[in-house]
Amino acid sequence: MAEAVALGAAVRRRTPPNPWVGCLIVPAGGGEAFEGATEAPGGRHAEAVALDLAGAAAHGATAYVSLEPCAHQGRTPPCADALVAAGVARVVVATEDPDGHVDGRGIARMRAGGIRVEVGVGRPGAEEVLAPYLKHRRSGRPWVVLKLAATMDGRTAAPDGTSRWITGPAARADAHALRAESDAVAVGAGTVRADDPRLTVRDAEGPDPLRVVLGRVPPGARVTPALEHTGALEDLLDDLGRRGVLQLLVEGGPRVAHSFHSARLVDRYVLYLAPALLGGDDGRPVLAGAGAPSIAGLWRGRLAGVRELDGDLRVDVLAR
Repeated sequence: MAEAVALGAAVRRRTPPNPWVGCLIVPAGGGEAFEGATEAPGGRHAEAVALDLAGAAAHGATAYVSLEPCAHQGRTPPCADALVAAGVARVVVATEDPDGHVDGRGIARMRAGGIRVEVGVGRPGAEEVLAPYLKHRRSGRPWVVLKLAATMDGRTAAPDGTSRWITGPAARADAHALRAESDAVAVGAGTVRADDPRLTVRDAEGPDPLRVVLGRVPPGARVTPALEHTGALEDLLDDLGRRGVLQLLVEGGPRVAHSFHSARLVDRYVLYLAPALLGGDDGRPVLAGAGAPSIAGLWRGRLAGVRELDGDLRVDVLAR
């Protein structure tokens, strides 16, 4: 199952708004396993790719799938029916698909077709990889990632506003990879006026995200075309969810970061830390706004990973 989950994770940037799923078919007599991963929208799902490779070897085989096979006719035929027709004897599913068209129907179809189905093997790893898709299908809103870059003393810019570059090239390339796997990226109008960013993907392979500006875009800004938003952040998330955005990357300044954090709208925090100190209390903070009035109100998340990037650190924290 770990291999199936990894196959899905490898195609994360090409499948949205469909889920990035992996499938591994192991023949009954052993031997070579057949691997499949979801193709770009309109292409084959992971199960279909693996079945096409397996051919007759799928009969009596065991299939490991990171997400429940679909049971409805969309742009592709139902994968649950394809597994039954191929004579697969056993299907191991990491987690159920909460999409309204599936939601247990795939599992039921396979069982009705005589397949032994096991559910929940490798669930935590699969749900971590598929978190943006699962949240979107359950809530109608995108998974929100807040990206921050700071010195070791928690400053994002010097007192004069300069911040280029706190982190090194490896960390900046990693941030572009994060942007490439996000369907939309948001900044405040103040950032647009101050930095005139393009918000495109340059140091990584992948599509450019939908650009979102909180406020009005000044004439001639390089961020255009962009979606402007001036209302509540919750309304923005609802709108993006309806547009099929599975993951929103927030790259705004400290006030935008604080607005998402204080509203408890962030699902994952990605903090790039440089081994550098501004050395005072007059630099710009990571979050600008009122914080917890006492230690009892301290926000705590769950550490999801720490990785070194050529001298800088990437720290990932999940909201509990």
